[in-house]
Parts: sequence; C-alpha cells; structure tokens
Amino acid sequence: MDAWKPHLSQVAPYPYQRVEARVKLDQNESPEELPAAVKARALTRLAALPWNRYPDLHGEEVRAAVARYAGWPADGVAVAPGSNFLILALGQAARRVVDTSPSFAYYEGAARLSGVDYRAVKLGQDFALPVGGMLAALSGEPGVLFLSQPHAPTGKLFPRGEVEALVKGATAQGWLAVLDEAYHQFARSDFRDLARSNPRVVLLRTFSKAWCLGGIRGGYLLGAPEVAGKVQSMLPPFLIPAHTAAVLLSALEAPGYVEELAGRVAAERERLQAGLSRHPSWKAHQSATNFVLVRTPDARAAYQGLLARSVLVRRQDHYPGLSGCIRVTVGSPAENDAFLAAAMGLP
Repeated sequence: MDAWKPHLSQVAPYPYQRVEARVKLDQNESPEELPAAVKARALTRLAALPWNRYPDLHGEEVRAAVARYAGWPADGVAVAPGSNFLILALGQAARRVVDTSPSFAYYEGAARLSGVDYRAVKLGQDFALPVGGMLAALSGEPGVLFLSQPHAPTGKLFPRGEVEALVKGATAQGWLAVLDEAYHQFARSDFRDLARSNPRVVLLRTFSKAWCLGGIRGGYLLGAPEVAGKVQSMLPPFLIPAHTAAVLLSALEAPGYVEELAGRVAAERERLQAGLSRHPSWKAHQSATNFVLVRTPDARAAYQGLLARSVLVRRQDHYPGLSGCIRVTVGSPAENDAFLAAAMGLP
C-alpha cells in the first residue's frame, strides 16, 4: 500500500490460529472459571450500569482498585484491556527496543509496528539470562528493555540477582526496564520493591492468567507516576469498557481466590513435569509459569499426534532455539491426565 509507512512491511500477524479440540491446552489461560460468587457480583454490578453512558476516561475506578490491591500510588498505575496495549504504547514511546531471543512475540511486534530499532539477544545454555550480552546490546542511544520474569516462552525463572544486575546496568545507561510479570503468581516472584526504588523500572501484570479473566481482557502497569501517566495518555480515551471495569472491580474486591488457584496450578504443573519425565523421548523443561515447554523429536508430529487424540497444544518450533518444542498449558487434573495419556502413546 503506497499510503502506508514503509516499516509496516515488517509487521507480521500475531502467530496464533484457533483450532477446536476437546482438551484445550494451547493458550495460557486459567483451567478454572471465575468463582461463582465473584461472577454473580460482577453481573449484579453490570446490570446496574447505565449502558448509554461512556465509561471512565482512563479507567480511573479500576486504577484506584489496582492501586489498593498492589499497594501502589494510583498515579503510578496505568490500565488497559490486556497488557498488549501497554506493550504497544511502550514500543511506540521507545527510541529502541532490546529483548531476549526467544521471547514473547509482541515485544518485537510492538517495535516493528512502531518502526523503531529492535534487537534480540539469544538466551544462553539451558535458557540462561545473557546479562553480559544484553548489557552490550544496550550501548548507544537508550530505549526500552523488555524482560518477562518468569520468562515466556521457556517458563524459566531467572535468578533474582541476575535480573537486578541487568536492570541496574540498563537503567544506569538511561534505559527503561520493563519487567513483564504475567506469570508471577505461579512463581511467587515479586519485583515491586525494585520498581519502588528505581523510577526507570516498570512492571506489567495481567488479569488473564491467575485471575481467571482471559476472556475479559485486563492488564496494568506499575511504575513511577511520570511513566505511568505518559503511557496512559498514549492510550485512546474510554479504553476500559464499562462491562470490563465491572468484572475487574468485582475480582479486585475478592482477590483471595487468585493465590489459591495459583497453588493448584503449580501443583498440577509439577505433576505434569513428573509424568513427562517418564517419556522415552520427550523432555519437559522446568517451569515457573502455568505452562510447560516440552522438547520432542518432531514438534509437528507431536502436535498432530496429540490433536488426533483431541488434545490441543501450541507449537513453538518457529522460535530460535526451540526446535522440536511444543508448549502445554497446565489444565485441570482431568485435562492433564488426558494429555499425559496421549503423550505416552507418541514417539
């Protein structure tokens, strides 16, 4: 298209295609629904809303509720219908973007869409964090460093000391360090203290995983007020619909279920990894998330073999360094049993 900016030729569709199967383990969703009492509260709140009125300009009520839950100043919170909007805003604001390879696809997607320089540094042996290589990549003009912790798509929890060393080196050079904590509940990790002590550190969190709200779409940023305010101002007005706000507020009023669910998922994750350790040719990598990365002799054959048994997983062999890999979301006990039974029948 002659009317479009040339850099958009580098933008590829998000790598996902919907497929139906009886056991759905291809997206990192919660295996459980929102607790019935919380859902009922949300529906009551939704019914009382005036549907003909616009919602809050920038989700102010949700921002205040997130601030209370997270113990964070409200002016240091930005909210959006999913963390992807926040990632996109950060990519648009950045002069440069540095990331790991492999990584969550939308960090690169946001950079490409924004037309900014993007560089990814390859993970080390056993998916080790390449602190030295990443610090070397940061030389020159500063920008935005993205790091998921725990990491996606590998599931690895990097040692805290290494993350802190990388963040310290990056921010000393003027970079904004973005720690994406989408899976932190499953790892029981928390970098709020680091973000409190350093205004160049921001955290991304989501309602899609441990909060059981993947279908509602909600994410938030915790950071210094000048960062959160700028990111929020880059997002369109009235971005949090009234029905989304009703559900998020209801969940934030009763957050106790989140930790309980994360504990159940972590226990099932360990059971999945133990079961796969008995497979003659598949290797499950240690995970601190709600999914397990599994290396197989042939990702395509493993994917199709599982799908033939009505178990849907996600191929990951298109990522650098992940040849033969599939990703399995931790499901319910029955779903995990079905996956293990199907996997054991495959080479």
